[in-house]
Amino acid sequence: MNPSERIDQLIADLTDWRGKTLARVRKAILAADDEIIEEWKWMGSPVWSRDGIIAVGNAHKNKVKLTFSHGARLADPDKLFNAGLDGGTWRAIDLLEGDAVDERALRDLVRAAIDYNRTKPKKKAPSRTRATASKTKKP
Repeated sequence: MNPSERIDQLIADLTDWRGKTLARVRKAILAADDEIIEEWKWMGSPVWSRDGIIAVGNAHKNKVKLTFSHGARLADPDKLFNAGLDGGTWRAIDLLEGDAVDERALRDLVRAAIDYNRTKPKKKAPSRTRATASKTKKP
C-alpha cells in the first residue's frame, strides 16, 4: 500500500470519534496546498510534508495529536497549539472527544509551516577533508 492508502486504512480502522477527527484534520491539511505529500513513517504515523515535514498525526487512546515539526517557529494567532508549548521546536494540537476542528485556522497554520519550510536555513553538509598520507622523514 502507498502512504495515502495506509492513512485511509488507519482512519477506517478507527471506528470511533478518533477516526472522524483524524479524517477532518487530514482534509484540512490537504486543502491547504495542492502539493502536500502524504508519508507513512515511524512504524505507523501519518506525516504530511511540503519542502520538509509539516506535521505528524497520531491517534492515541483518548486524543488525536497533530504535532508540527517546527511549531515553535510558527505564529499561532488562532491559538490552536495546546500541547508541547515548552519545547524549543515542536508544538502540538491535542484534540479530545467532542473538540471541533477549526479547519480554516488549521489550513492557515499548515500554510505558515510550508512558508517556514521554504525559508528555513538548509543544513550544510559537513565539509570533508581529504585524507593525506603522512610524510615520513628518511634517515
